[in-house]
Formats: sequence, C-alpha cells, structure tokens
Amino acid sequence: MAFDNLPGSIELIRAGKLRALAVTTMSRSPLLPEVPTVSEFVPGYQASAWYGIGVPKGTPTEIVDRLNKEVNAGLADVTLRARLADMGGLLLPGSPNDLAKLIGEETEKWAKVIRMVNIKSE
Repeated sequence: MAFDNLPGSIELIRAGKLRALAVTTMSRSPLLPEVPTVSEFVPGYQASAWYGIGVPKGTPTEIVDRLNKEVNAGLADVTLRARLADMGGLLLPGSPNDLAKLIGEETEKWAKVIRMVNIKSE
C-alpha cells in the first residue's frame, strides 16, 4: 500500500497494475469517479500534494510579477492544461499572494497535526 500522487500512478491504475483504494482530496477525482475519497470514511480528511514556484526574498516586484504572468500564461495553455488534467493534475493559477495564503494554510494545518500527535524532531 502506498500514498502516491495521481499523476505518478494514473497510468498504472488505468493499466490495471495498481488498484486505487481512495483519493485524499476532498472530492472524488473526475478521472476515477468510482474511487471514494478518504473523507468518506474519515470525515474531514484531506491531504494533497502541490507545487509552487518561489524566488528569493527581496526579488524585485517587477521580476516576481513577470514570472507570475508567464507561469499563469503557461498554465492557461490548452494543450498543457489537457495533458496535466489527463494525468490527474489540478491547476491552481494565481498570484504570489494566493501562494502565500496556501503556504500559510498548509503550514497551520500540518502544525496542528504535529502538535496533536506530539511529533518531535530527532
């Protein structure tokens, strides 16, 4: 058993070499509508992998804005969107503030888990 990202396992699932038991997103995947979510068994459970592009602190605003504009333009490309969707990827274009908000929310969510189960660094 393993928890894997859908883009990394979708081809194995489609080929019948891997059996999907559940997805960890809050809603079922449109690619695997028959596969339940973990939250259907454990209410409130949600865990997703995500990727963002960051730059060093102090990077000039005009560079950040240009990079954000170009990345969002790439994510709007029909061919790229279709390929990523076919692999199970969900695109979240947005602003640097949107990414900062996501990072903050994820940090707090996982900090609560760490505190709740008393995880300590070694």
